[in-house]
Amino acid sequence: MLLRLRPIPSFSPPPTSFHRRRYSITVAQLTTASSPTTPPPQPPPLVKTALFIPPGVALEDVSMDMVLSGSNIVLGPYAGDAKVKSVEFVKSSAKAKDCPRDPLRRPEFAILGRSNVGKSSLINSLVRKKDVALTSKKPGKTQLINHFLINKSWYLVDLPGYGYAHASQSAKTDWSAFTKGYFLNRDTLVSALLLVDSNVPPQQVDLDCANWLGRNNIGFTFVFTKCDKVKIGKGKRSDDNLKKFQDLISKQYKEPPPWIMTSSITGLGRDNLLLHMSQLRNYWDQEAV
Repeated sequence: MLLRLRPIPSFSPPPTSFHRRRYSITVAQLTTASSPTTPPPQPPPLVKTALFIPPGVALEDVSMDMVLSGSNIVLGPYAGDAKVKSVEFVKSSAKAKDCPRDPLRRPEFAILGRSNVGKSSLINSLVRKKDVALTSKKPGKTQLINHFLINKSWYLVDLPGYGYAHASQSAKTDWSAFTKGYFLNRDTLVSALLLVDSNVPPQQVDLDCANWLGRNNIGFTFVFTKCDKVKIGKGKRSDDNLKKFQDLISKQYKEPPPWIMTSSITGLGRDNLLLHMSQLRNYWDQEAV
């Protein structure tokens, strides 16, 4: 019998529902509840006031040592073995309808973001192989949906980049159409990883993409890339851009989606991102009906 996914908490601009409120707690609530008579400890830099509380975690049991470093993500009981032991390229698809149909209905994560945001580099970092996903200094090169099978049990899906200024208008339209077709018709999708370049100011196209995912009830995680870099010329670190981006998110979401800082150069966030993905994946597996 085919399995159908029992939805995990999603993140969309409309008012927060009771279902979503179950999985969120603020740092202020947490520290005040745990120590009402002493000043609350200061949260780590860049940790927003709202945390992502995964399924299986009781609000009253949350403590700050459960928060994955460089993120707002709480680690819960569904987290499991996050090691990548094998990776296999499965298929490149020019159309959403041509994507592989897995008879075992193994879950998948989609990776998307602006061209040159570092999608291929992140994939190579996650699987710890240099040339699994080809990288290029020319943005907009990837124009296919690429499926990679991890540990013979789940997929990473590399989607075409969006927002490349020098791509033809027809190409931009085609990318948008079949990428959206993938999201709207992929019932084995667990979550999307929306990559955002931490070294540039917030881009409207990234916010538009996040809002589209939210409106279509597609869960996603903001993955900030290139967090090892420093803008020496302007004297600003990527932290400044992250804060600005998170401020914009807070205006559109009562409960911000999960986010995490990464670097394909230093490995920052790699293991924690895999842990986050494991708890979403295991919840998907165990709660499917």
